[in-house]
Amino acid sequence: MIEKTPQINYEEIEIFSRLNKPQRKAVFHNEGPLLVLAGAGTGKTGVLTTRLIRLLIERKALPGELLSVTFTNKAANEMRERVNKQIGDLSSGLKWLGTFHSIGAQILRYHPEKIELKNNFVILNTDDQTRLLKQIIIDENIDEKRWSPKILLNLIDQWKNKGLYPNQISSGEKDYFANGKGKKLYALYQERLKFFNAADFGDLILEVIRLFEENTDILESYQKRFKFTLVDEYQDTNTAQYKLLRLISDKSKNICCVGDDDQSIYSWRGAEVSNILRFEKDFKDSKIIRLEENYRSSGHILGAASKLIEKNSSRLGKTLWTSSGDGEKVLVTSVWDGEEEARIISTELESIMQKNRDLNEAAVLVRASFQMREFEDRFISIGLPYKVIGGPRFYERKEIRDCNAYLRLALLPTDSLALQRVINTPKRGIGETSVKKIRDYSKKNNIPMIEASNDLIINSTFKGKTKESLLQLINLIYRWHDQIDKHNNNELAEMIIEDSGYLEMLRKDESLTSTGRVENIYELFKSLEPFESIQAYLEHISLVMEIDRDQDGQKVSLMTLHAAKGLEFDYIFLPGWEEGVFPNQRAIDEGGQDSLEEERRLAYVGITRAKKKSSIFFSANRKMHNQWISSVPSRFVNELPENNTELNMSHFSVEKELFKKKDFSDFDQSDYETPGWERGKNFTDTQSLEHKNTKFIENSNNSSFHMGSKVIHKKFGEGKVLSVDGKKLTINFGKGGTRKVMENFVEEL
Repeated sequence: MIEKTPQINYEEIEIFSRLNKPQRKAVFHNEGPLLVLAGAGTGKTGVLTTRLIRLLIERKALPGELLSVTFTNKAANEMRERVNKQIGDLSSGLKWLGTFHSIGAQILRYHPEKIELKNNFVILNTDDQTRLLKQIIIDENIDEKRWSPKILLNLIDQWKNKGLYPNQISSGEKDYFANGKGKKLYALYQERLKFFNAADFGDLILEVIRLFEENTDILESYQKRFKFTLVDEYQDTNTAQYKLLRLISDKSKNICCVGDDDQSIYSWRGAEVSNILRFEKDFKDSKIIRLEENYRSSGHILGAASKLIEKNSSRLGKTLWTSSGDGEKVLVTSVWDGEEEARIISTELESIMQKNRDLNEAAVLVRASFQMREFEDRFISIGLPYKVIGGPRFYERKEIRDCNAYLRLALLPTDSLALQRVINTPKRGIGETSVKKIRDYSKKNNIPMIEASNDLIINSTFKGKTKESLLQLINLIYRWHDQIDKHNNNELAEMIIEDSGYLEMLRKDESLTSTGRVENIYELFKSLEPFESIQAYLEHISLVMEIDRDQDGQKVSLMTLHAAKGLEFDYIFLPGWEEGVFPNQRAIDEGGQDSLEEERRLAYVGITRAKKKSSIFFSANRKMHNQWISSVPSRFVNELPENNTELNMSHFSVEKELFKKKDFSDFDQSDYETPGWERGKNFTDTQSLEHKNTKFIENSNNSSFHMGSKVIHKKFGEGKVLSVDGKKLTINFGKGGTRKVMENFVEEL
């Protein structure tokens, strides 16, 4: 039994004296399960850290008897630094403070023989895993082109996140890969890992669970060791992590989890929001403490976010408030298209700079990475410094560099660097050995690689599949070159990338990133429109790529909503709040109501990143997959409360058009039952343009236009109707290209 220290006057210790009442309750909770339900900006990590410090200074446990789990190394390091700052040497023994994976690895290295490994086992990265799975697929005589190792890796990762071993894979799930061979391949993969004395990241949790389940004495030793368990971001735990926590805390019951069900946005990583929702059922006699006082945002921002998230049914419930005043209302701005959206936001950011406010305190948060392109182009053109958080800049992304290499080849077939980059992307059976022969011959004879390739085909150096693939690629490049002046830029680019097989490669790729990469490529096609030629575009890109990424000074942050979680800024800009973009249509199609609720949580996260001002934008038109569509404001716009928001129409040149009748038929009405949606259905031209009337769509499918009608569009000019689909028109605008628009945006000539 550890002796208690003498009575401590916590009011004299700053980190304790500044705790509010609910925070204090959480910090000084003694024994038994505790869930700290902490809203955005309520100081949840500080509470967890302060609780750990209190347990140490009161000697409730020794440093080695505390298990403290975070989700990132950064969070673990920050927590450790805070503890060190407060109690110094007393914290030196916190060997069990870290991420799930680091703690799992530590446990496994103490007992490697129990899981058929040695204590010097290696942890494989994604590339190592992919190569190993590729070899297994080949060994099993499975077509690796049809059944990609990356798809199998993603599937195995999902199984491990669920805590499933090969023998636990159901008959339905094993059919997901190679016509029922998924279970067998998973088992072979695990066997191969043991043979190589290796584990992957999933094993660092899964194998610990197996260790504990098969060795009750070892489990009991860890249950006795850890007197208290503390968990950050509990809403982000997957099934395997949940199982591990249940096993470890089963005896002491002293588990304290901090999290926010309203910020659970990582289901695509395996996170299960149900883990936090059922905490009271899982842990008997548990206590829930709600942290609702927000120290980040103003009253109007919190009011808007709170009313929005109330539409979710799967939540425990809390209401955020602040004592800092109402501040500015959430501004909802309508714009004509993505370009105007980028222009208006850029103007606002320039205004921030002119007022000598810190540009580092401003961020643009997008739902999908393809949306970044228009902002990057605008920022570059006006010289506004920016940084992309959580990924490369648009033109630096691998798929964009690959596509640009193909465009360079079409413009100049003798561009050897471009050919070298894409000669076997997608896979054509032209391996490194063949590429080296081409490169060496090119260098020896001082000729471009495409000419060297042709010579090596003629002299029979290459035969079979290599010869066939290389010849096909050469012919494609010269055909593209011949077409360079016969098509407009985006048509030519789309033809080239389709012909190359690159888009098809990505469409077949079922990894988590493939859809985003396809969207980025279509955004690339769109970016070509303003340029007079492919050459002009490529010259522009060369200049863009030369911009110094490491320049000092203030920069606006550009990132996805997912990347923004945990961050805060004075000024937040939220573009693209339209149906299909946000909420994301693919997410809803695949996940139904559960995915819709996660999209709404993502909207909540976005709004609550703002300390002073949150600005939302929706566009009347959006170019998606190289096609113009007339957009409908996001249902989330409808769900924002009137008293916390302000509708700004000042930038929309034809504002009434947006609020005229649109076709209702494309949307799933069963999933779309908000008051705003109902108001939209009943909207008439005689009604006033008030904020409460954000959706304005009619049920009629009969168009007043027909094929061959001559029309005029306020932006694209005169055009001819090619086809009619309800209220949707496909129109050839000549130089403006062929576009799909709603009939409300054109007039008949």
